[in-house]
Amino acid sequence: MQDDSPDTSVLQDFLIDAEVLLTKTQECLLHLELIGNDPDAIDCMVDTLGSLANRALTHDQPEIADFCLQLRLLLEPERDRNRLHGEALDVLSDCLTLLSWQLELIDPQTGLLSLDNQEQLELIGNLTTTLGPEKASRAE
Repeated sequence: MQDDSPDTSVLQDFLIDAEVLLTKTQECLLHLELIGNDPDAIDCMVDTLGSLANRALTHDQPEIADFCLQLRLLLEPERDRNRLHGEALDVLSDCLTLLSWQLELIDPQTGLLSLDNQEQLELIGNLTTTLGPEKASRAE
C-alpha cells in the first residue's frame, strides 16, 4: 500500500532554508538602518528575497513567493533605491515580520498556509506609498 502522506522532511528543509534567508533579509535591513541607501545591503535584500521566492515556489508556497516577488519588484530598480530610509524601512521591517509569521503558520503536517492576503496587500501598498509617488502610479 502506498503512503499518500506528505513528506514532512522536505517541508522542514524548506522551513529551515526559509528561516535562514529571512534572517539574511533582516541583517540587510539592519545594515540599511545603520547605513541608509547602501547599495550592497539593497542588493543583498533584493537577491535574498528572490532566493526566498524561488524556494517558496519550488515548495508550493505561492503566497510567500508572491509576497517576496512583490517586495523585490519594489526594491529592485536602481533609480528608486535612494528612497529606502525612514518610514520605508519601518514598513519593510513590517513586511519581514509578516513573512516570519507566515512561515510559522505553515501547517507542519500538510504544508498548507491558510492565509488571507489582505495584510500583504496593505503592506505592499504602504511600501509603495513610502517609496514615492512614482511607485504608487506604477503599482496601480
